[in-house]
Amino acid sequence: MSDEKKDVNSQQENVGKKGINKKLIIAFAGMGAVIVGLVIALILVATSGKKDVDSSASKAESSSAVASETDDTSEEDSVADENEDEPDGEEEESKDDKKEKGFIISYSGDNSWQDGDKVMTGMEIGIENNSDEALKEWTLELEIDQLKSCDGWNGNFKVKGNKLTVTNVDYNGEIAKGGSTSIGCNIGTGTKLNVKSAKLNGVECTVKKGKVSQNNNNNNNNQNNDKKTTEKDVKKLLKRTSKAKQGDDWLHTDGSKILDKDGKEVWLTGVNWFGYNTGTNTFDGLWNSELVTSVEAIADHGFNLIRVPMSAELINQWSEGEYPKANYNNAYNEELNSMNSLEIFDYFLKLAEENGLKVMPDIHSAETNASGHTVNLWYTDKVTVKDYYHALEWLADRYKDNDTIVAFDLKNEPHGKPNEGDAAAIWNDSKDANNWKYVAETAASKVLAKNPNVLIMVEGIEIYPKNIKKNGDYSSTNSDDYYFNWWGGNLRGVKDYPIDLGKYQDKLVYSPHDYGPTVYQQPWFEGDYTYKSLMKDCWKDNWFYIQEQDIAPLLIGEWGGFMTEPNLTWMTYMRKLIKDNHVNHTFWCFNANSGDTGGLVKDDFVTWDEEKYDFVKEVLWQEGGKFVGLDHAIPLGDNGITLKKAKGL
Repeated sequence: MSDEKKDVNSQQENVGKKGINKKLIIAFAGMGAVIVGLVIALILVATSGKKDVDSSASKAESSSAVASETDDTSEEDSVADENEDEPDGEEEESKDDKKEKGFIISYSGDNSWQDGDKVMTGMEIGIENNSDEALKEWTLELEIDQLKSCDGWNGNFKVKGNKLTVTNVDYNGEIAKGGSTSIGCNIGTGTKLNVKSAKLNGVECTVKKGKVSQNNNNNNNNQNNDKKTTEKDVKKLLKRTSKAKQGDDWLHTDGSKILDKDGKEVWLTGVNWFGYNTGTNTFDGLWNSELVTSVEAIADHGFNLIRVPMSAELINQWSEGEYPKANYNNAYNEELNSMNSLEIFDYFLKLAEENGLKVMPDIHSAETNASGHTVNLWYTDKVTVKDYYHALEWLADRYKDNDTIVAFDLKNEPHGKPNEGDAAAIWNDSKDANNWKYVAETAASKVLAKNPNVLIMVEGIEIYPKNIKKNGDYSSTNSDDYYFNWWGGNLRGVKDYPIDLGKYQDKLVYSPHDYGPTVYQQPWFEGDYTYKSLMKDCWKDNWFYIQEQDIAPLLIGEWGGFMTEPNLTWMTYMRKLIKDNHVNHTFWCFNANSGDTGGLVKDDFVTWDEEKYDFVKEVLWQEGGKFVGLDHAIPLGDNGITLKKAKGL
């Protein structure tokens, strides 16, 4: 037994022999007095202080509700104090009522790169209207440290000194009370991006750096339309057409050709329609148009494939049973009101199938962000490589029995410059985290394990070493040691390190992107460039050799732009290359809100730009005056035929 325990036992024995110590008696008396005092205090609180307790609880809840919005809780405290005399059971003030009043400008710039003396940043800007009235039009003025340049979308951008002025375009001028809209740009500054102040229509705004408010004008849509939303039978709406025959439309490759199940050569001539990557959580433009008629119009105009840019983040949210709100015009799209954002995507697939269209999901960005495509790689601090793989696997598994989805574009535009080190996409035989070739092969194997029938689109990168033997590890930071091309457009590495899909090699398609001088003034646009000079200086060595040498098929995942010079000359040459060689392609884009290219529809997302459409129509698959679809059972729109009836290329 220890000495410590020995002493305790000794004390207990003494108490038994001598009686209770006087000091202990005094201590017990004191404790009794304290207990009596506490009882009296509790009685007083119970009779006269109940409403103060309730008020304190209300304050605590109020503080918690606004903690993520602001560090200043004085306004919320005063609101709670004003409501102290309200009776028990009074409904708590809603979170919407606690929003900061006025205009809130939020911005983020998660990806930046050096361009000469400028720090370029992919910037996303949210405009939130918490004023008492809807806006009919707006002018945003931002004061930005050392502002040098700006090229944006979803607005008209003007730089003067350190002031950036943005005015609305036709489709986003109205911002409902409580609504928001988002715009974006690639902005050049002399230092790290910093917005010092903001004004909207001359009114000072609260500026927040971080999460950006996305397009949300549903309140506005409801107010401006007299149609009433009604509950629909979602299960009935999502039921696939009986005209479809499942499993007869899968495609495969042979050399540089894409073939159907019967060995007939096909031509994928599609279009891009974005929104599932931007935070709209459905297609952009549905704020002023109908999903049903938009899908019908794409099919009727002869596009047989829709490339759908999406974020890995959104797909993973769906996989976990989370459904971020889809922003669209509730009155124009009544049938969507009973659906969550995943069900709306399912409904789109049903509509596509009914119109003879095929679909190709594209992981356009890791995170849901209108500027997410400016991030170099397929992962971020928020979305891991594992998350990226999971998004592809989940999507492939969910739709493995739906041959409306015939292909997966593994990742949009991996890129990065020599001075960015591990943050730049590379292409070699390593297992480095930034080696796109290795990641693409891994991602493809995961997709094909879930659905071995789909085509796999692999895009290129931005840089490739001129001397692969000396600089195969991309250790040089000297730009002169590399060949450059558009983001996702450099496939020179295929010659040295081709993608290996093992037994699924006949599912591989390489997918470069190419643009004209209005997007960026590349070296090959200097002087009087020609079709021949573009082939020599850019196309052949970067990607056209892949088709020319019968290595694999090509699908140009993005090309397009404004129907004006200096862009029109390049577009004409690109169209010639596509037409002469039957190169598969998806035109960029359907959306009106593509700032550096424009779209096939005008700002209302309903009226087609007939001049641009007529230009693109020349490279849509047609036989005998009819558009050719990729479905064997259902013709392509009102002006097309089935693949079964087509002769093939």
